[in-house]
Amino acid sequence: MAARRRAPADQARTPRQDPLSQAQIIEAALRIVKTEGIDGVSMRRLAAEFDTGPSSLYAHVASKDELLQLMFEEVCGLVEVPPFDPARWQDQVREIARSGHQALMDHYDLARSALATIPSGPNAMRISEALLRLMLAGGVPPRVASWAMDRIFLYITADAYEMSIWRTERQTTGAKDDAFADELSEDLMAYFEQLPADTYPNLKKHAKDMVGGGTDARFELGLDLLVGGLDKYVMK
Repeated sequence: MAARRRAPADQARTPRQDPLSQAQIIEAALRIVKTEGIDGVSMRRLAAEFDTGPSSLYAHVASKDELLQLMFEEVCGLVEVPPFDPARWQDQVREIARSGHQALMDHYDLARSALATIPSGPNAMRISEALLRLMLAGGVPPRVASWAMDRIFLYITADAYEMSIWRTERQTTGAKDDAFADELSEDLMAYFEQLPADTYPNLKKHAKDMVGGGTDARFELGLDLLVGGLDKYVMK
């Protein structure tokens, strides 16, 4: 019996039979970003997830930048928009902002990809339309409402990105969430309390207030300042 000839190493792998889709690529990228961040997402890494070569991905996604935009658009689809209730316009603006913030928080540092960009996909536009509709219904002038929408987006995106930076710092130290936050607060308070009182009397006196409170409470305060502050612009 003739000996079987061994296949070359580059032919040993069984090629993928099922065709890839853009949706599959985005889903896999979001799984990676949840644990490793956007720096962990690469076309080569994604290709390995599907046991194929990077060229197979480029038929569906032109570049990593485009992939990040598609990922952000997918996450925008997770944001809940409540049924329109103009009598509760401020509460509903807050609800949408909280939902958007949480969706970004759940995906590590994906918020970074949205900074200095203008999301224009259907999911993102759905959120923009809802926010603008609510503020206009509340009597906020169109220009103020439009700018306020932009500031709210920037606020929730920047806050979520900053939280992802703290998450990376915590993972680097190996500390648990509460322990990391407590140690950071103690260090900051100790720093402020040792400041010279004649130069920084208020920073020294109110050190506990400055470092106290959880991230949720701080986020809510910022949101209230933005949304509650619209009252002064409402047309009577």
